[in-house]
Amino acid sequence: MLDAAVGAGATLVPLPAADTIVWGGADAPGELADLLVEHGDHIEWVQLPWAGVEPYLDLFDTSRTWTCAKGAYGDDVAEMALAMMLAGRRALVRYGRSTSWRADGELGTNLLGARVTIVGGGGIATNLLALLAPFGCTTTVVRRAPEPVPGADRTVGPEELDDALADADAVVLALASTPATRGLIDARRLGLMGPEAWLVNVARGAHVVTDDLVAALRDRVIGGAALDVTDPEPLPDGHPLWSLPNCLITPHVANTSTMLAPRLAERIRENVRRRSDGRPLLGVVDRDAGY
Repeated sequence: MLDAAVGAGATLVPLPAADTIVWGGADAPGELADLLVEHGDHIEWVQLPWAGVEPYLDLFDTSRTWTCAKGAYGDDVAEMALAMMLAGRRALVRYGRSTSWRADGELGTNLLGARVTIVGGGGIATNLLALLAPFGCTTTVVRRAPEPVPGADRTVGPEELDDALADADAVVLALASTPATRGLIDARRLGLMGPEAWLVNVARGAHVVTDDLVAALRDRVIGGAALDVTDPEPLPDGHPLWSLPNCLITPHVANTSTMLAPRLAERIRENVRRRSDGRPLLGVVDRDAGY
């Protein structure tokens, strides 16, 4: 982070002389709050490291510009979402746990030509749409502001979420975490999905009501779930989700630290250059929307 900022033309100074904070404490809002109490009168811009900003919601104000890394990690996370869809549709979850040749028979179906609904219209969605293009999928994006998303066959608003779930072969959650999206996928909405549909969550665990998902997977209400995030997180040892044969879990690694470093560095470099040039910054936090 330091090399990226200085390399883009920033000058490293003690906090009393700074007008910008590039913050690396991803889950340390209290420490940042203390710094702003002491030095906030001359801090004009704060750059946060992650796309998600939930820990910092109480700090956002109108006296300075807040930016985060939303959009910076979209291609990494989209790749994970594609891998999870393929693993679910082609039954790799079941086959991967088998200990006998064709113990489960012949399973799986194509992603080619599937109907895919993506909930969220940011960087993950746009990157995933590009990855899905060779598969000939019919794609629907559900987003807060239903302007058309490039690459999507259809873009709709939140009021059409139920309809978008009902005809999907795969549903990908790629939206920001806000009070309005907590528990978005519950028993009723899982029931709208088809019995072969897979739910892929690469956003936040709180979007899904976990107990409802466990019941839906046990009762084969949906085909399965692939989760890079869970609620609670970390998912405790012995939790029912671990043992369900139609559930794939990865430990929030859609973009690892190794993947993250160059993406974050590039975002910092670009924003330092933009600020020097007087251009709009990338990843500006929408205080009202909460991301």
